[in-house]
Amino acid sequence: MLQTVYLAENQLTGTIPNSISNSSNIISLDLGSNMLTGNVPTFLGELTLFQRLQLGPNLLTNEPSLGLSFLTSLTKYRSLNTLVIGSNRLDGVLPNSIGNLSTTLELLDTTGCHINGMIPSEIGNLSNLVTLALGNNDLTGSIPETIGKLQKIQQLQVYDTAIHGLILDNICKLTNLAEFNSIITKRFMGQYQATWGTFLHLNLSLSRNRLQGLIPELFADLVSLESLDLSLKNLSGTIPKSLEKLLHLGYLNMSFNELSGEIPNGGPFNTFTAGSYIRNEALCGAAQFHVKACKGNKRTGFSKTKIFMVYISQSITLITIAAAIAIWLLRRRARNTNLLVRENSLIHPFNRRISYYETLQATNNFTEDNLIGRGSIGLVYKGIFYNGMVAAVKVFNLQLQAAFKSFEAECEALRNIRHRNLVKSLKIWDGMASDHYRDVYSYGILLMETFTRKKPTDDLFVGELTMKKWVSEAFFKAVISIVDANLLT
Repeated sequence: MLQTVYLAENQLTGTIPNSISNSSNIISLDLGSNMLTGNVPTFLGELTLFQRLQLGPNLLTNEPSLGLSFLTSLTKYRSLNTLVIGSNRLDGVLPNSIGNLSTTLELLDTTGCHINGMIPSEIGNLSNLVTLALGNNDLTGSIPETIGKLQKIQQLQVYDTAIHGLILDNICKLTNLAEFNSIITKRFMGQYQATWGTFLHLNLSLSRNRLQGLIPELFADLVSLESLDLSLKNLSGTIPKSLEKLLHLGYLNMSFNELSGEIPNGGPFNTFTAGSYIRNEALCGAAQFHVKACKGNKRTGFSKTKIFMVYISQSITLITIAAAIAIWLLRRRARNTNLLVRENSLIHPFNRRISYYETLQATNNFTEDNLIGRGSIGLVYKGIFYNGMVAAVKVFNLQLQAAFKSFEAECEALRNIRHRNLVKSLKIWDGMASDHYRDVYSYGILLMETFTRKKPTDDLFVGELTMKKWVSEAFFKAVISIVDANLLT
């Protein structure tokens, strides 16, 4: 028993044969994507078990005097689920009887059939419609209010038609609507209604039409909106800041309108580019959008020249201070040294200079394991040098005022006194020791804290990012960005 006939995409020509009517048990007939000609036969209405009928795309026509009356013959199908007659050369007006098609119908496609006239209000009787495709026709008038009865509809396409009027409140109540036209009607005129329901996973394209007026605040209620195209129309006013709540919005196009005011920068708006706002001359905002800066922007008062001059003057000031500090430290280094290496009684003469890095290696980076004594003004470490020499390395705490005097007195005494019970002073280390480094470093930190109004313990400095590294990276490129703003006023 033949129930399914699939002859799509076979380059068939000629007319639909009458013999098909002999197969009364057919429930699915697909003749799409061929080159069939002639009229749509009315005998198809006798095959009352049809669940799926696809006749497009083809080259089918109809008698001008009969119009689309063949649709009336299809009302006998009680289990019809899919009806596709799109992309044929049909002419005529949708009959009111279209509302008598089976209530089981889920897909109705009449795209590109040169259908004219108005959409009959009876179409609202097709309560189980999921997809209604009426685009690319010569339809006129407005969308009937009865469309709002199609609560299961997910795709509503009326693009490239002569339909006009307002977006109806009833359409906005279609909560399952996922696509209100991939490209909506080019002549859909009027202002947006201000009462919208909540759509789910909506891709809304209203481009290339005659819509005008303001973008409604209640667009923000479309919380699942993923794509919004409002380009090439006469929209005016500001972009509602409430649209920042559309966290799922991944595509936005508001180009070629007359919008004004500041471009929002929260929510999804921080991911959009200048391409979303082309030819809206009155918009303002961040430089990345290629629009003018807003007057309320805090940095508007600074011209590029002023910012450059501030940058140069601050850079010169910082460099001068840094040079002065370096000169002062070099002079102090010549007078103050904070490491004293003593030779024990078994040591032989050692007449060359000992570097700080040799001392670091000898004391294993001044670890606790090498610590042999503590005093009121410093620590004593055991050091084993590369040639086997064992020495006591005394580290003075230069943060204590008494350490300077003790250091100089001990150096002078050990240099001049010779006694078998005194340990010989081997060398005063020639480089900048760690405590001296800390002294210099602490002064540098103080300087950085003064100019940036930040502390090394701030939450900004975590991981490998230290305050010193932060300042160094910005010094020659963006030093003005790290200087405390209060110093510039």
